[in-house]
Amino acid sequence: MKKLLEFGRKAMFYVRVLSGYEERRIRSLRLQLQQRIQSARQKREALRKIPEQLILSEVRRMVEEMQNLNKSLEETETAINKYFEPIDKEAQTVVEMQLEKDKSRMQVMGAMYKQALYEKVEQEAAAEANKAKAMISQRESENASTV
Repeated sequence: MKKLLEFGRKAMFYVRVLSGYEERRIRSLRLQLQQRIQSARQKREALRKIPEQLILSEVRRMVEEMQNLNKSLEETETAINKYFEPIDKEAQTVVEMQLEKDKSRMQVMGAMYKQALYEKVEQEAAAEANKAKAMISQRESENASTV
């Protein structure tokens, strides 16, 4: 009975080989193995890329944070400028008033300086005139005493 079963199995095998069933089955198994190998390779490549992707995503996140920080700094700077704008205008007005006062003081000081120079020149001229008169009168008195 065993021999008969063995013979039946062998006969079925030959029938499958001759009909192409076994060859299709072998091709199917080979295709499945190739697909498994291919998917394993893809998974391995994906695992290799994960650290790169993590680094890139971290860099992107940091860049976005820095851009947001820059934006908030610019907004804060704008708000501060708007807040101090009226104070700056008042300060500018005060400075302009002080400059006008200083300018008028300088004009007055210049006029006073010119006046002082003019008076000094007049005093020097008067002193020279007095000196000349004194010399003339001295000469006249010397001439009168010698005559």
